[in-house]
Amino acid sequence: MRWSRGRSLKCAVLLLGVAAAAAAETVRGVVEDPSGSPVAGAVVSVVPAIPPQRAVTDSRGRFAIPAAAGAVLAAEKKGFRRSERRLTAADLDTETRIVLEPSPVSEEIVVTATRSPTRLADTRSSTVVLTDDDLESAAAPTVDDALRAVPGFALFRRSGSRTANPTSQGVSLRGLGPSGASRAVVLEDGVPLNDPFGGWVYWGRVPRASVERIEVVRGGASDVWGSAALSGAIQLFRRESDLPASLWVDGSFGSQHTREASLFSSVRGGTLRASLSAEALSTDGYVPAEESARGPVDVASGSSRKAADLTVERLDSRGRLFARGSFYGEDRGNGTRLQINDTRIGQVTTGGDRLVAGGTLSVRAFGSGQDYHQTFSAISADRTTERLTRLQEVPSDSLGLSLDWSAGFASHTVVAGMDARSVRGESREQIFAGGGTSFVAAGGEQHSGSFFLEDSFAAGARLTIAAALRLDAWQNLDGRRSTRPSRDAASSVTRFDDRDATAWSPRLSLAYRAASSWTLSASAYRSFRAPTLNELYRSFRVGNVETLANENLGPERLTGAEAGAAFFPGRVYARAVAFWMEVDDPVANVTLSTTPSLVERQRRNLGRIRSRGVEVDGETPVGREVQVTLGYLLVDSTVVSAPGSPDLVGRRTPQVARQQGSVGLRYEHRSALSAAVQARWVGKQFEDDQNQLPLGSYFTADLLVSRPVTRGLQAFVAAENVFDRRFDVGRTPVPTVGPPRTFRGGLRWRLPGR
Repeated sequence: MRWSRGRSLKCAVLLLGVAAAAAAETVRGVVEDPSGSPVAGAVVSVVPAIPPQRAVTDSRGRFAIPAAAGAVLAAEKKGFRRSERRLTAADLDTETRIVLEPSPVSEEIVVTATRSPTRLADTRSSTVVLTDDDLESAAAPTVDDALRAVPGFALFRRSGSRTANPTSQGVSLRGLGPSGASRAVVLEDGVPLNDPFGGWVYWGRVPRASVERIEVVRGGASDVWGSAALSGAIQLFRRESDLPASLWVDGSFGSQHTREASLFSSVRGGTLRASLSAEALSTDGYVPAEESARGPVDVASGSSRKAADLTVERLDSRGRLFARGSFYGEDRGNGTRLQINDTRIGQVTTGGDRLVAGGTLSVRAFGSGQDYHQTFSAISADRTTERLTRLQEVPSDSLGLSLDWSAGFASHTVVAGMDARSVRGESREQIFAGGGTSFVAAGGEQHSGSFFLEDSFAAGARLTIAAALRLDAWQNLDGRRSTRPSRDAASSVTRFDDRDATAWSPRLSLAYRAASSWTLSASAYRSFRAPTLNELYRSFRVGNVETLANENLGPERLTGAEAGAAFFPGRVYARAVAFWMEVDDPVANVTLSTTPSLVERQRRNLGRIRSRGVEVDGETPVGREVQVTLGYLLVDSTVVSAPGSPDLVGRRTPQVARQQGSVGLRYEHRSALSAAVQARWVGKQFEDDQNQLPLGSYFTADLLVSRPVTRGLQAFVAAENVFDRRFDVGRTPVPTVGPPRTFRGGLRWRLPGR
């Protein structure tokens, strides 16, 4: 028999490992952070060891593992630097103490920018990460309110998901003008959360306790995520625990009879892991109409919502396979006695992440069905009377599949994949006018598919160049509108032509490591957004403003470039980026006519808007217990072309403030009092395309204080809008305002404790 040198070496390693295992004793120890607090859930392993030896620390940070003198003991956990030490004979007779140092922010691993793991310091896109600590220190119990700390993040309205109509919860980044349809994609574990029919976001669909971190990528991201990522991408990542049992429970009660409970639990046995997440939140809300404009029709905009999901996973050395079922339901009042809405959503998701052909293959398949109901009304000028004008039902369903494969070859990292999606939906309305009832239905189908490829090339020790290209194709099919003037009359059906289109989304970017703690980056890209079925076929009314659908809408197309620098010495991280973006054919609500009782608008491709500016983010520790974060956005977003409406040229893009800033201060002491302050300032913006309805600038601050009760149990109190500043939210044209000062208090329970 002939033996190769490689085979002989493998046998030698095997024999050494077997010999070491034979001589092994049980090593006992504890894993702690620099403050001396135990680190639960850390993975401790021995190298070399055959068979592999691995242990997970318990709630007290303790472990026991077979090992021999001379072996290397390694400990690691997400958020900490890996620690290794070689065992001596003395270590076998005493308790071994391993200290894990927190990882610098620059070493945080992110995946949203490229669909593959990348160090934050090496990303070529402007990326912000909200960690578990950031989320737990937020005074608000909702994800969208926590995201307001990120400059550039904006919703269609300034109000949050606890009190706002869901169709106003479209998200945008970098001043491109938020709309109900969203100009940024929101993902959860690679699966879109944007409403398939309308594009807005139900922020409560993922229970807050199950969210471990959030990544925000600002700037065009269609080369990675396709249509919805015109201005960027936001991705929520769930908790993962290797412990036999884990539990996170939050519960609170506060102002406006706000009650909230959120749960994440996980159990693992062998290769199987199951996790359950659930959340319930209800609030009486506040009266959104500005006090001087209120009348008898105005009431508080309360809401209640529930979410639950169950995930089952199979884990092994090559990756994981999973299946998840989820449900979400909400009921809302919209600020008057007759305006209400409700939603029910069910979804099934399955997929996996596996080592295949020298790389990692990720697959997601999902299907959802939902039903949305809403009522509309007309209100008298003095707001003393209200009349029901419309009942609306919007059923829709969606199927999707995504696949991507990433691998490293020499100096190249390649990501390739495809996405496919099919959406079907319809708006069914009963319209009450002139003492009679008429019926209108409008809807259709939208099918899309794409392929993408990215190659990241390390051109030497300092320079990385990346090129990406994605092709998307979509069809709008079976578009129709039917009208029936009365219950007994025949329907009149108008059918719209089927339409199809394609979009190329290229991107070229580079990152240059100028020094050990400096990175310079630059990118140029194109991205797009196809109009949603909601924009094409569904009209809506808010107060006395009616917005008409437009079946002839075309896609929005963005061209952009940016350049920036990142500075990351130790645990300090700072990034500044200058950007320029132009959007051709943006979908805007264009005013057609104005009367005292009705403002009529229609969705139209406007021409061109330009957004250019600078964004700055920073994070630094002050000692061991204080963390300071800063963020600032200066943006000039204006209309530069408007065929058919030349009076709009030079006007500011609606719903975009020139400046946004945030400051966060977090003090954490695991055995004593902890506190966090988050302050935000938002500049003046306009409600409408004519810039006739201004929304003033505002400043608000939130506070959260917590203290351990016992190990794993923590009590907290939180205050939002501490200084009770009332600020403009919208003008329809009646002015509406943001929430007053609110308080809540509650408990958090973690198992294992920390």
